[in-house]
Amino acid sequence: MAVQLRLQFQENQVADEVSAITAVVRPILEGLLYALKRDVVQEVGGYDNVKLRILPRLYRPRDRDCGMCFEYAVHDALNRGEPSVQERIHDAMRICNVPGDAISSILFGLEKTGALDLVDTAKERLTDESRLRAGTRGQPAKLKQHIDSIAAAFRRREAREALPWTISGLWKADLFVGHTDSDRWVATTVKINPGQLEGARGLRIGIVPAREGRTDAIRMDDTRNLVVCPLPYDGAFMEVFYSGWTVVKQFIDADANIPREVNLPRQAERQVARQLADRREFNVIEVIDALRPLAQPQLLRTHEQDARLISRRESKPQPETGAIVAPIARQDT
Repeated sequence: MAVQLRLQFQENQVADEVSAITAVVRPILEGLLYALKRDVVQEVGGYDNVKLRILPRLYRPRDRDCGMCFEYAVHDALNRGEPSVQERIHDAMRICNVPGDAISSILFGLEKTGALDLVDTAKERLTDESRLRAGTRGQPAKLKQHIDSIAAAFRRREAREALPWTISGLWKADLFVGHTDSDRWVATTVKINPGQLEGARGLRIGIVPAREGRTDAIRMDDTRNLVVCPLPYDGAFMEVFYSGWTVVKQFIDADANIPREVNLPRQAERQVARQLADRREFNVIEVIDALRPLAQPQLLRTHEQDARLISRRESKPQPETGAIVAPIARQDT
């Protein structure tokens, strides 16, 4: 019996809490920046000229802001190699029979401001041979040639009828997650509220926070035709995300200054807020870039190989283990 060995080599030391929170604050700031109304942003010279200190004056809270920033944070975590997210998405894609190993994400939620930029970015990232695994029989669709039609379907109901039946729900995708080494992709929906998770033709993975008291196992939901991938809380991605969300919201409420201690009592969160306050005179895009070296770098490098198990007694049932994860600690020299 063949067993897959997944060897994880630790490339860097585990970051402290400040670095972890800083990592998620970056996409949260990006999400809030590009959610600003375009006409308001144009009055200050465009997104490149929005200073961090005026973000509180331009930002108007909405119920969907946290969910939108969650999408940005998941997208960013996949592309920077956050192990607690990448490993679970890797397993979800295996359930979808997506070959490959090098995970990447393309942000595509078309309800966001700047949707045209998202479409252009998707075209740049995809190749003419990028195939979409839609979970149906037949040759996978070439994703790049449908991008414009998918964007049109988001805006116009009649355009949805022009999409191939197997991918007619693709306009609901928030991300395209793929393996760049195999150039195979899946349409993904991301919901901060698991109760709002919906399936649609062409969507294959649903990313949600794990629910307290319920299993966080990756599973196939036959009613939605989605592979549901819950992201865990304790000491993992969701806990860090909500810490980052708290820092940004309190920072904005304090008019881009360090919040009162009662608002941010935890020292790690106050330190991240201090990093933001020190940069309040700079443009938001510059601040996001400046925080990059302070965020947690890629932690793990994964190598996979097949191993053959040979039973000493052929009469016994063969082992059912399909994969073995073997973390290998970083060694300093």
